[in-house]
Amino acid sequence: MKYLPIFLDLTVAPCLVVGGGTVAARKVAQLRKANAQITVIAPKLCQELSALVDKKSIDYVAGHFSKTNLKNKMLVIAATDDAAVNQQVSELAKERNLPVNVVDNPVLCSFIMPSIVDRDPVQIAISTGGSSPVLARLLRARLETLIPSSYGKLAELMAKFRHKVKTKYPEMQRRRRYWESILQSPIAEMIYAGQGRSALDALEKTLIAEDDDIPQTGEVYLVGAGPGDPDLLTFRALRLMQQAEVVLYDRLVPPAIVDLTRKDAERIYVGKKRDQHALPQMEISQLLVNLAKQGKRVLRLKGGDPFIFGRGGEEIELLSAENIPFQVVPGITAAAGCACYAGIPLTHRDYAHTCVFITGHLKDGSMDLNWDTLIQPRQTIAVYMGIVGLEVLCQELIARGMSASMPAALIQQGTTQKQKVYIGDLASLPDIPKQHDIQPPTIIIIGEVVKLHENLSWFEPQSND
Repeated sequence: MKYLPIFLDLTVAPCLVVGGGTVAARKVAQLRKANAQITVIAPKLCQELSALVDKKSIDYVAGHFSKTNLKNKMLVIAATDDAAVNQQVSELAKERNLPVNVVDNPVLCSFIMPSIVDRDPVQIAISTGGSSPVLARLLRARLETLIPSSYGKLAELMAKFRHKVKTKYPEMQRRRRYWESILQSPIAEMIYAGQGRSALDALEKTLIAEDDDIPQTGEVYLVGAGPGDPDLLTFRALRLMQQAEVVLYDRLVPPAIVDLTRKDAERIYVGKKRDQHALPQMEISQLLVNLAKQGKRVLRLKGGDPFIFGRGGEEIELLSAENIPFQVVPGITAAAGCACYAGIPLTHRDYAHTCVFITGHLKDGSMDLNWDTLIQPRQTIAVYMGIVGLEVLCQELIARGMSASMPAALIQQGTTQKQKVYIGDLASLPDIPKQHDIQPPTIIIIGEVVKLHENLSWFEPQSND
């Protein structure tokens, strides 16, 4: 390899940056993250560097570079737009065995600046040897999606326990096995989910337990799969989907998203249709508990968001009562995702200042809703699971004072390539399911904002005519 990857401790180390433009400012920003003591030399400075000088965050020498500027420096960066100056800086620095980097000119460099994935104190440096900085940035972007932002906190926790673990397990091989088991246990996931205190307590218990083994309790992940488009999944959702050993998924999760789970994971369908449950809710919750107690990592994959008409709260109530570790990953709820892909803002300065989410379930042929809160000016109503009771909903809203001409939309399989949007009003909306083969999932939007669909619709499903 041409370059040896190393990490320099530049804390309060005197570093020189030659150049005062935006490129130099970027290099200064990187050195400041390393807590270096920075001197910039240039005839003039860009606004960003001038602000740092005013705050006394960096030192500034006005003028042109000379060899005397290298005195007592530990590292040098040339970032001017003058090739002759950059070459001079490189040659003089190398004569003094000073590490030197010349921006965008690997031939003149004794070291290069990599792209960095920063999870302090964990750092990953990516380099293409100066041949393609763009490729290095793309690789960094890929890694950013795979590595949780809280990896650094996990490393800090391990550092705190390093001496205790070494005392309990003097042999390196046993100590290594211990840390490997911790990093693959729910303790690590507690850190990623922001449950630092729980992780600390759990780690303490592993060190005072008579049995060396970590308790074989699994973990449950309640993950929102969003409205349908796999690209709308969060980074955390994808990571947990790839490490779960058992997957419980419902009817609203499309096959394309289920296929993103581990190929060797056991998949259990627990979907529900109206009056048709693959498993009753209580049995689903109990199944999550039973699987976790077997030491398995269990993914509960839900359409939309687990806490918006997803009954996620009921499931984690039982998990909490049974002391099962869990974490919840929000998803884009159907109202937000489908309305967006239909070009219908849920709020808009000229049309709607509030938005309410309701379910359209019928009970004994009627709906138990707070109608007064629904019939308000400049308000959008998003209706989940409302197709069966659509006629009752529209009749009640009209009977209680909402205009029959209030714009309304029915969005079928929103955000997917099968999306269809039907526009009408309260009077005509109940006829749409009678005229078309409406397939679930479907969201209903009622309000003046629906008028914007005609001009703001941007999504063009490929499978639609």
